[in-house]
Amino acid sequence: MTTFEHRELKGITIKNLVVTIISTASIVISVMTTYFQLKGDIRDVRIQQDAQNRINEIRLKVLEGQVALLQREVEQIKTKKY
Repeated sequence: MTTFEHRELKGITIKNLVVTIISTASIVISVMTTYFQLKGDIRDVRIQQDAQNRINEIRLKVLEGQVALLQREVEQIKTKKY
């Protein structure tokens, strides 16, 4: 009689079944690990993008304030000339 691993169930050995299950589990673990890493990376990029958007909004407000100030100064210079 052969060892337990070499016994066949309808043409499939127990050893082949175990190898298939372990290989499938390994692939699933690899895919899930990659998925969670990508999910974390996407979250980090989103956080960085939000921070950059806030910085850009602040810069835009400062520039708008400077433009308004310069427009007022230009208007004052125009009125002084006339």
